[in-house]
Amino acid sequence: MTRPDLTGLHAELIELLGERGVSTDLGTRQRASVDGCPMSPILSAQLPLGLADLVAYPSSAEEIGQVVAAAYRHDVPVTPRGKGTANYGQGLPLHDGLVLDTTRARRVLEVGDGWITAEAGAVIAMMEAAARQSGQELLMYPSTAQSTIAGFLSGGSGGTGSIEHGTISSSDFVQALDVVEMTGSPELVHITGDDIQTYLHTYGTVGIIAKVTVKLEPLRDWRCFYASFEEFQPALDLIRVFGDMEPSPRLMSADRPLMVNALPLHPGLPRDRVSLRGIVRADEVARASRLVEEVGGRVDAVIDDAQEMIRMSMMSYNHTIEWTQKAYPDTYFHVELVGQALIDRVDEVEAVYPGGVLHIEAQKDRPLGLLVGEFESAEAVYAGYEKYAEMGVFVHSPHQWTVDNNPGRAMARAARSDPKGLLNPGKLVEGAVVNQVMTTDNS
Repeated sequence: MTRPDLTGLHAELIELLGERGVSTDLGTRQRASVDGCPMSPILSAQLPLGLADLVAYPSSAEEIGQVVAAAYRHDVPVTPRGKGTANYGQGLPLHDGLVLDTTRARRVLEVGDGWITAEAGAVIAMMEAAARQSGQELLMYPSTAQSTIAGFLSGGSGGTGSIEHGTISSSDFVQALDVVEMTGSPELVHITGDDIQTYLHTYGTVGIIAKVTVKLEPLRDWRCFYASFEEFQPALDLIRVFGDMEPSPRLMSADRPLMVNALPLHPGLPRDRVSLRGIVRADEVARASRLVEEVGGRVDAVIDDAQEMIRMSMMSYNHTIEWTQKAYPDTYFHVELVGQALIDRVDEVEAVYPGGVLHIEAQKDRPLGLLVGEFESAEAVYAGYEKYAEMGVFVHSPHQWTVDNNPGRAMARAARSDPKGLLNPGKLVEGAVVNQVMTTDNS
């Protein structure tokens, strides 16, 4: 990598974006150099891992292209950033350089029949609101509904809506991308069809997403459904039932009391009880209630409110882990697991790590879980992966920042789209651990 010309890039960015469009302030650079990776005690122990020299704030998709082209001319590495909620260090500028903050390029550009187009920094919750105004809704969105759409596609995998539609890599959620390559041209490259897959969950290492078109579906009449139990197993059994139900719920999560007690106070979340909560169609509430009551549970709340759906989403997937870690600081790490053993052999699954407690999400055919355990050492964490493999449980490690979704495909593309190796360097490497969860989704 050629020595970067930071002074020249700074001057060009001021001319391009204005004084307020680029920052060299130390505090700003420090904040832009950390993402959600402190969820992992293994990664957080290694911080700081790079410090941005500059932070740029393009305010449109076109300006994103111009900033990347300028960085190419001055040989400066670029790490793209949305809201900084990435959990696994995807947004860490390992080679310093420029952090490209996309949050000012946030316009929803057009809503059509079955699709919505927005700039990279558009907040997903606002895209959902725009879709609802047209009588439609997003196929899916992450538990961090305040994250940006490009951040979700670059670093996420699924969330609310994934029971029916799968992940971003296993569905037709993403209809088109406009990306900027690190070749010196500011032009946006329009990506459609199978080529889209190369840019999903690859952290901006093959091209930086500037504009997105994702699929919408007709708006349905949803209810937020809260139930509780004295024991975990009935809730686990229902997770499988709801995962296979037709029509599919939009979301369905279950937790033991330790995690429930860490969630925000809510009338649908009685303390010290197992929680089963989800987003179900209004005409399915009666059936859902009957299923709960037949196995000894009770329905605590049924709420008709679009904002409640966002709040419930932010008590699912990794957000449940974040609430747990906040409630019990300096205690837990987590891993992501997939497989029927999460239900059939839950005691064994939880016993792999001391203090193991499972959060589970309904999916078709194979439930997804996030397990917290008491952190002892990195070696103990990795040893647990082998035990899960023996149970037939797929593992996604949240304790690495390298691209784990078909890295070979990404490297082949990056050889053409990033010949200088300036796009989020350090994340696309030979021999990276492949994410079994994402790989299974793509098979």
